[in-house]
Amino acid sequence: MKIRSADFVMSNSNVTNAPKERMPEYAFIGRSNVGKSSLINMLMERKDLAKISGKPGKTQLINHFKINEEWFLVDLPGYGYAKVSKKKRTIFQFFIENYFKEREQLVCTFVLIDSRHDPQKIDLEFMKFLGENQIPFCIAFTKADKLGSSKLNKQITSYKKKLLNTWETLPKSFITSSSTGLGREEFLDFIDGVNEDVAKDFK
Repeated sequence: MKIRSADFVMSNSNVTNAPKERMPEYAFIGRSNVGKSSLINMLMERKDLAKISGKPGKTQLINHFKINEEWFLVDLPGYGYAKVSKKKRTIFQFFIENYFKEREQLVCTFVLIDSRHDPQKIDLEFMKFLGENQIPFCIAFTKADKLGSSKLNKQITSYKKKLLNTWETLPKSFITSSSTGLGREEFLDFIDGVNEDVAKDFK
């Protein structure tokens, strides 16, 4: 897939105000500081489409971007950032949960996992939530360039073994690096394929 256009459409905290256009939608979510904005910018080949901040928890709204006039990329708030107040965390959880449960256009969610870290309870619980609500998702391992190949393989293998304690089959996964562009072609090819598969549902 060639990215011809990537345009910001809107930010909001209420799924009922999201774009009404019938286009496939792909959500990006993960723990704060997982490298979400950097990954989105790498995929779109833009430096500042998604705002990058040194302060975790910067994304606090549902952000819609229209890609190639054909599909939406949705940048969602990170979860699990301790310095966001408890009240704000509750609000985030409420409108994020509503988004996943109510957004009919959503065809796939990319759950971002920092490849340097061991399996985190909050990530596993979030994937369980997606599974229980029959929301298709993939895993995107980020910051792969920060590890040597043997350590990276060990980390990902460990994560998959942990998932198999709960899941009968593993979700599709991608290994990515925003710094090197690793995984970009595979990522976009996957989205292209899903768009073709669901095209009839969006006519």
